[in-house]
Amino acid sequence: MNPRWLFLSLLFAAALSVGGALVSGALPLALGDVWQGLLGQGEAVQVVRELRLPRVLAAFACGGLLSLAGVLLQSLLRNPLADPYILGVSGGAAVGALAAMLLGAGLLAEQGTSLGGALLAILVVFGLGFRHGERNLYRLLLTGVVLSAGCGALVSLLLTLAQAEQVKGMLFWLMGDLSQPQGLGAAWLVLFAVSVAATLAAGGLDVLAGGRDKAAALGLAVGRWQAALYFAAALLTVAALQLGGSIGFVGLLVPHAIRLLGVTAHRWLIPCAVLLGGSFLVLADMLARTLWSPLQLPVGIFTALLGVPVLLWLLGRRA
Repeated sequence: MNPRWLFLSLLFAAALSVGGALVSGALPLALGDVWQGLLGQGEAVQVVRELRLPRVLAAFACGGLLSLAGVLLQSLLRNPLADPYILGVSGGAAVGALAAMLLGAGLLAEQGTSLGGALLAILVVFGLGFRHGERNLYRLLLTGVVLSAGCGALVSLLLTLAQAEQVKGMLFWLMGDLSQPQGLGAAWLVLFAVSVAATLAAGGLDVLAGGRDKAAALGLAVGRWQAALYFAAALLTVAALQLGGSIGFVGLLVPHAIRLLGVTAHRWLIPCAVLLGGSFLVLADMLARTLWSPLQLPVGIFTALLGVPVLLWLLGRRA
């Protein structure tokens, strides 16, 4: 598929998804009401500007962050099925956030411990995976998998120790919750900055995707590029975790789907993945809050329910 047409199609789809999410909810609104609410007029101002718009923007940013992290990790590991959570960052953040919830700390403390756990996981994986300056991607991957397993055990322990009234909030965080987005401006700043930097570095990413030896022969500083990709992917994952909790599958499905559509050059793959990831999560969150309204479900359930059949269809179509 022509990458320019795909980008324009995804841009149009992003606008439709945002518009659809703004009009949908427990209280359906007409497009005119939404427009007046955005302008600060009419009776729907509070619903649109204070409830739906922040949530839609959070969903789009979170989907874009996870998709971009997936693109970078798949380039780093040279594996189209690599996931942003494969390097233990999500596990470390989960342990920190759930520990704060267990202790009854406030939202600010929860955000801080989540960030601290993610940063600690980054340091452990990077320190062991790139030990003594040797860039060993297999060790990096294995360290992340082992750390994720250990964090999973700690998460189970924290859930066991928690009071009954605490468990629901913990489970919502683990399955993804965009009902109370925090740090929305910072998340969009991270998404914009890393997207621009990665697009400008698209040529180097294309070379690196061809293999370490080929990249080194062409004069690319492979070790520095690998370290930069790892930290950029970790930063994107942490920003997504801070915004919406642990939401899986987006970073795996979206970049893979774009590649299956024939777009492999990173200068088009990166913006297309951000647009598709944002639209996908906006759609999933819209279903999560409207399908059983007024009951709101964790958005992570819908990313899996929507993602699994789509990925299977894409793989079957490719075959």
